[in-house]
Amino acid sequence: MQGSTVVTRERIILGIDPGLANTGWGIVSQRGGKLSCIAYGCVSSPAQVELSLRLRKIHEQIGAVIDRFKPTCVGIETVWFGQNITAAFATGQARGAALVACAEGNLSVGEFTPRQIKLAVVGTGSADKEQVQYMVSQLLSLDSVPSPDHAADALAAAICYTTHEGFGGLAK
Repeated sequence: MQGSTVVTRERIILGIDPGLANTGWGIVSQRGGKLSCIAYGCVSSPAQVELSLRLRKIHEQIGAVIDRFKPTCVGIETVWFGQNITAAFATGQARGAALVACAEGNLSVGEFTPRQIKLAVVGTGSADKEQVQYMVSQLLSLDSVPSPDHAADALAAAICYTTHEGFGGLAK
């Protein structure tokens, strides 16, 4: 009997942490059970810029990330309605702009609550921001915590996608 070769395919996952002022994004590679960080960043737009232009910037820059890194799927954080309804509404608009870019890229979308993302990355849904950032850097074997924190949260959303979607047909 000849030896068999297991081919391990790679999947590229985009993570998005939506926000009108700052939309974090992160690109994670999954090869079997191994995760690695390819890139991350943040789309920032100042409050004094007209809303429609801010949303266009988010849409265009997330679209550019998709064009450059060619992900096949995306994990995106849902909007959390805490005490500040106005901020939640603005976040929802930014999230919509990012989702349109994902739809244009034909990406499979996984939507996760902040609690689900924290649970997937840290092991508890009540983890604080520093715990999430630390675990993202550990899970992706990074030398330092990703900055800004919006990018770390986006990488966490991508990691969450892998825990909910498993290996997606990838060989282990």
